[in-house]
Amino acid sequence: MNILLLGSGGREHAFAWKISKSKLCKKLFVAPGNAGTQNIAENIYLNINDFNEIKNFVIKNNIELVVVGPEEPLVRGIVDFFNNDSELTNVKIFGPSKKGAQLEGSKNFSKNFMFRNNIPCAKSKTFNKETIDEAFKFLETMKAPYVLKADGLAAGKGVIISENIEEAKKNLNNMLLNEQFGEASKNVLIEEFLEGIEVSVFVISDGKDYIVLPEAKDYKRIGENDTGLNTGGMGAVSPVNFATKQFLQLVEESIIKPTVDGLNNENIDFKGFIFAGLMNVQGKPYVIEYNVRMGDPETQVVIPRIKNDFVDIILKCVNNRIKEIELEIENRFATTVILASNGYPKKYSKGDIISNLKEKNESIIFHAGTKLNDNNVVTNGGRVIACTGLGNDLNSALNNSYDLAKSISWNNKYYRKDIGKDL
Repeated sequence: MNILLLGSGGREHAFAWKISKSKLCKKLFVAPGNAGTQNIAENIYLNINDFNEIKNFVIKNNIELVVVGPEEPLVRGIVDFFNNDSELTNVKIFGPSKKGAQLEGSKNFSKNFMFRNNIPCAKSKTFNKETIDEAFKFLETMKAPYVLKADGLAAGKGVIISENIEEAKKNLNNMLLNEQFGEASKNVLIEEFLEGIEVSVFVISDGKDYIVLPEAKDYKRIGENDTGLNTGGMGAVSPVNFATKQFLQLVEESIIKPTVDGLNNENIDFKGFIFAGLMNVQGKPYVIEYNVRMGDPETQVVIPRIKNDFVDIILKCVNNRIKEIELEIENRFATTVILASNGYPKKYSKGDIISNLKEKNESIIFHAGTKLNDNNVVTNGGRVIACTGLGNDLNSALNNSYDLAKSISWNNKYYRKDIGKDL
């Protein structure tokens, strides 16, 4: 079949890599893609938030399956657009409906969903600029540190943790009155701080049943020992040693099953990924947030561990047959180290020529912020390359990631040297 994949990051290159291996894939297009997807698929320039433009391409190129990588088109309702258009009735689209995508699109919606369905999470309350005085009073009832979350999409940067109340009030002021995150921070959640260790759990659900993918741990901060600014993620590891069988069983019973049952009971059309960002608090899982797409860079360690045909999984999900899938997982470790442009997540340069892009034994290069320029691969984003290593244990996987990370070069390369070391 002809398949269109939307997106341009490391997540989408990992998807493209896996989809291109499927016996069900005849031709793969990626919009807009990057220099890595260009090697295994045909990159097409489409505005992924212009649904009519996508529709015209889909009809003209006999696309039978559309896979949506990033969250924004989902939150804007691309799935509803496809499902409600009579000219697109024969096209399958993988992703949740607009209402389902609110699990990520609105922190307030997702929090209320958790409260309604008795899903363990931090206590919180939502405020806007009209209720900012109440918000200040509410902050005074909380203990430090203080967690402030922009309600809407803020490209993974809408969470601010303040160490003292003065700083929390100043940040709240910036978010609500100065619109620090634009529309996204029109409403802000003030949330209880949970002390523990984070883990990401991924599920593919057709809204009634689900399969659980391998878990992962990502490293969000720019600096070593988890210091500095939050980024989109500087590395990831799968499996995670503290996510024991017992812990993951608890996650399934107290979080995954009630989430899918809640979607079903509330008649929310959902065929896609549920990504639960969890905090392990003394052995008990709590949901920090939901996402409705795979994480990046977690995808670059989760996807290489899945043995099944990825297109078959997607089609079974879209056709309400996900429970027929028997997931086969590679029993090995996968790690990824992100090569970023120096200065990220603040100012950084683009257009630096990348050299020595050669995969080594037991490693895979996934492109993120790259593009082709006069036959050269150049940097085109803050996070540029994911260096994924595989191994029979964590150390050998990390060694393979770091061997690759050291060998790829450009003028302004930066990466963390401590990914996975805490495990």
